[in-house]
Amino acid sequence: MFPTSLPLPHELLTRPLAAKFDDFFDAQVRSRYFKGLDFAGPEGDPGWFGPDSAVWYVHSHMPALAFGLACASYIEGLDPSIFWMAADHVRFVVRDADGKPTGQIDPEGAAVRFGHSLSFFIGTAYGSTETAERLARTVRAMHHTVKGTRPDGLPYDADDPAWLRWNYATVVWGIATAHERYHPRPLRGAELDRYYGEFVRVGHALGGTDLPTTKAETLDCLHSYLPRLAVTPGKAERTGSNLRGAKTGPLDNPFMDWAIRDTLPRWAARMVMYQRPNPVELRARRSALWAALNSLHAVTGPLPEFRQAQARVAGGTTVPHTEPAYALGSDPARTREEVEADA
Repeated sequence: MFPTSLPLPHELLTRPLAAKFDDFFDAQVRSRYFKGLDFAGPEGDPGWFGPDSAVWYVHSHMPALAFGLACASYIEGLDPSIFWMAADHVRFVVRDADGKPTGQIDPEGAAVRFGHSLSFFIGTAYGSTETAERLARTVRAMHHTVKGTRPDGLPYDADDPAWLRWNYATVVWGIATAHERYHPRPLRGAELDRYYGEFVRVGHALGGTDLPTTKAETLDCLHSYLPRLAVTPGKAERTGSNLRGAKTGPLDNPFMDWAIRDTLPRWAARMVMYQRPNPVELRARRSALWAALNSLHAVTGPLPEFRQAQARVAGGTTVPHTEPAYALGSDPARTREEVEADA
């Protein structure tokens, strides 16, 4: 018999990548964006979802979660108001000497945005109740400061219920779609709808109302926004053939851009002129991404934070899950500087 200590072929191939990923996550994400987040205690606290939830299962596969957030960000950006919110308020947009947005993306700023997103969707999924509440308070407070007017004269407001509904639908769709396509044992049918139904707690914690709770409702919700969507100049120059040569981040390459557009609903794919390759090439491309995401997860395993959460409830939970405590309109008024100081 072969010694059981011999690594499998996929482990040999992905071990260097896994080591680099661990180093990157510790240095660039955990040390910067997980400060003050509690996953180990208090004992018995299930958080907003609990160990038997579909959310814990879906969000424990970090590579698929990260890809899903990239998909969500892509379709979210088809709302022109998102583009102008970023241009006016988000720090990863490069500005000229007069402070006007250039349309270019600062790699460091983009990494900061992605790091905050990861910590939020990991912390609210299986962090302690207080961790989830703290993260939601911070995001709500930031949203409260994002208000302005687009160049075409239309106002935007990150607290607008219609925008919150769109934003929520893009996120739950992105994560669930990446899971369904690239997880080795994906939830489907009623079990996947259970994920959609559970995750709505996050939307409510951010102030969302009238949110979709199933896959079908979410797809209908996204499609209902089509009349107000568009391909902005910023989106056009950073997707498809226009992306070649971009060097602002790991997702800014033709293959990953293709993979993200390949997940889009047909109506959204048509907006960005995406056409599937022939069936053989399509299968090969999807298989390559499936192998990359799952090889990385197989070698690294769930994050230490997930292991801590499992240990936190190993002896049972006080309740199956807790509920977000936010009541609409109850947040105090704070400036952006105050919010960022506490983030």
